[in-house]
Amino acid sequence: MSTETTGFLGWVDKRFPLTKVWNEHLAQYYAPKNFNFWYYFGSLALLVLVIQILTGIWLAMNYKPSAADAFASVEYIMRDVDWGWLIRYMHSTGASFFFIAVYLHMFRALMYGSYRQPRELLWIIGVIIYLAMMATAFFGYLLPWGQMSYWGAQVIVNLFAAVPGIGEDLSTWVRGDYVISDATLNRFFAFHFLLPFVLAALVFVHIVALHKVGSNNPDGIEIKANKDENGIPRDGIPFHPYYTVKDIVGVTVFLAVFSAVVFFAPAMGGLFLEAPNFIPANPLKTPEHIAPVWYFTPFYAMLRAVPPMFGSQFPGVVVMFAAILIMFFLPWLDRSPVKSVRYKGPIFKVALAIFAVSFVVLGYLGLLSATPMRTLAAQIFTTLYFAFFLLMPFYSKMEKTKPVPERVTK
Repeated sequence: MSTETTGFLGWVDKRFPLTKVWNEHLAQYYAPKNFNFWYYFGSLALLVLVIQILTGIWLAMNYKPSAADAFASVEYIMRDVDWGWLIRYMHSTGASFFFIAVYLHMFRALMYGSYRQPRELLWIIGVIIYLAMMATAFFGYLLPWGQMSYWGAQVIVNLFAAVPGIGEDLSTWVRGDYVISDATLNRFFAFHFLLPFVLAALVFVHIVALHKVGSNNPDGIEIKANKDENGIPRDGIPFHPYYTVKDIVGVTVFLAVFSAVVFFAPAMGGLFLEAPNFIPANPLKTPEHIAPVWYFTPFYAMLRAVPPMFGSQFPGVVVMFAAILIMFFLPWLDRSPVKSVRYKGPIFKVALAIFAVSFVVLGYLGLLSATPMRTLAAQIFTTLYFAFFLLMPFYSKMEKTKPVPERVTK
């Protein structure tokens, strides 16, 4: 249903489909009427991406990507640039909040089967966004040129050296030098500045794909399958104004929490900003304990959990990357006749709970220094992490499910 626009808007519509895009993606995009708390995090992730891009542009205006000046330029931003401290803290806090929002967004997809047909491509694009986020965060981690930045980047880049045959050449190629140096910092800065715009493009593709197949809901019911005589889903409501208003409430609460962290706990006890990063990088002095930022630590714990083979850490590197890449195959691993956790049997619910606990525990273990007991725990939880995916074709098919209603519920 479309109406002819007049005036300036009509002039624009004849040259650019502004009203058509507005209607298709907001005013006349029908979303399920039973969205709940878990559906806030997609829009919140988009909000944080905007915050990250805007604060990143402002930081780049005063940042100097050279080993001699990088740390001093960050201190200059913090001390002498008007509101520089606020922009820097918004950016560092935003990085962690971005991952929090995306992890919760992905967990909601696991609960309600948002990776199932017809949303397989939507899920794959989402995993690509997650990989792009991790790459962006990794490249940005070196830029403050503090002790933990330098040595954390050193450890991660050295992982490429574990690849048999080409490892040394590969790690040298990534660094642009035989050691972490000006060349490394320059290329990391270039990639860190570029990738957020690639992320924004991927998010746009993600939203277009979402609006093509329609939003999932807590019941896992396709609302497009039940339309009235006007072709409008009976269980759908226009995204605008209903969900835009609801999202504004979520944004308000989110910004209150975000601001509280920025103003009162920007370091978050060393989770968001590590104490060694307030010390200039010293290639001759290794920190007592090297650990990546918290959102990388589950995969870092998996890396350490795998013992070296023939003196090479390559098996651990394979496991670490496999933990991410296996997500691409999730739509074809789940053989359950229903989508949502509401109607799946107890086996899936227990498996999902174990998976979530395993991921959190691995994240905690990755923050700590390795001991024999912690390594054993990491091995157990790494096994449970992979078991969730690898055993899914069996337990999802064999368990009893509840009947799915024809219409969405609350």
